[in-house]
Amino acid sequence: MTQSQPRTSPARLGPTFARLFATAGLVQSADQIALAALPITAVLLLGAGPGLVGALVAAQTAAWLVVSLPAGVVVDRWPRSHVLVAALMLCLAGSLAAVAAAALGSPLLLGAAVFIGAAGTVTFVLVQIGLVPVLVEPAGLPRANARIELARALAATAAPFVVGWLATRVSPLAGYPLAALLALAALFAATTLRLPAAPHSPAARPPVLAAIADGARFVAAEPVLRAIGLCAIFWNFAFMALLAVFLPFALARLGTDAAGAGLALGANGMGMILGAAAAPFVFARVEPRAVLVFGPVSSVVGALIMVASPGLGGLAAAGLAFGLIGFGPVLWLVMQTSVRQLVTPPALMGRVTATIQVAIYGIRPVGALAGGLAGQFAGFEAALALVAVAFAASALVALASPLARMRALPAPATA
Repeated sequence: MTQSQPRTSPARLGPTFARLFATAGLVQSADQIALAALPITAVLLLGAGPGLVGALVAAQTAAWLVVSLPAGVVVDRWPRSHVLVAALMLCLAGSLAAVAAAALGSPLLLGAAVFIGAAGTVTFVLVQIGLVPVLVEPAGLPRANARIELARALAATAAPFVVGWLATRVSPLAGYPLAALLALAALFAATTLRLPAAPHSPAARPPVLAAIADGARFVAAEPVLRAIGLCAIFWNFAFMALLAVFLPFALARLGTDAAGAGLALGANGMGMILGAAAAPFVFARVEPRAVLVFGPVSSVVGALIMVASPGLGGLAAAGLAFGLIGFGPVLWLVMQTSVRQLVTPPALMGRVTATIQVAIYGIRPVGALAGGLAGQFAGFEAALALVAVAFAASALVALASPLARMRALPAPATA
């Protein structure tokens, strides 16, 4: 267990963190560009139908499930600078291989390429989360994590527009060379990092499966981490269920078309950007517990607005709901990441992060399937009620856990 530390003014982040932030921004931009480029490349260059596009997207997202746990062990055992470079080389290799796959007209090679690129991103994120508390004083963690999250939100919002413009004005393949260029820039930025030496790791190392189990046991035994994990699982189930049902709901109940539904969905990205930008201001004025409760509760409010949106203004109400579901949870995400970095011993950081990451990405397809089936067989109202209940479960976990009693950031764990 760790003791809470009093709130202090945010510490200076420093030039080494600035270089890590630049690297992270470039990596996230490359990843989001590659994610947006995949369906365009598959459809326009390979003539793929919905089934093949779905299989390729699944190959890209599968890396978060397949790679996270073993990568967490690698991150905890190998020198951080080596793992960082290896992760960025995978990102670069994936984008270059995608260009070759499109040129050769090979869907199989394209699937392998996007998996490799995503594996690099997965590994980089695990290293990055462990590096931030090494480079930044505890009081500065929320501000540092907010900057990184803002960069990710901006990249996720801009990537579809950039890739779409390139596809129509330059080439349907142009997204992947841009992703490769961004990955190469990230690799160059990483070489400028001067990282402190990692603590000496013990000579006796358990087998990989035992090491993975150590991380999972720590998450299950630590009340704060257990609450964070459960909150995230319920929230991601609800969000993916909402995404699965929203477009048909919007077309049938809100009287809009696909463009209008896309506009409402875009409000989620804007909410995330506003939340990440406002995070330092908010964190300097409220206790952590307020943020850790507000995030899940704001999602419940957003879900209720979505349920009532046909009678509350239609598309505008749906946009407001998505904005709330972006704004509050991104504040929660930044704060819980900071808390997680403090309560997790450095020697377990990679495996703990990987455990929570796998739980989140494992529940997402379940949520999407549940939302789709509920909408198909029980109606849109039942599907949205399922979304609201799952968001409410996330909020109840936060309210009943140590997260709701956290008046200050915890002191860093040392063992």
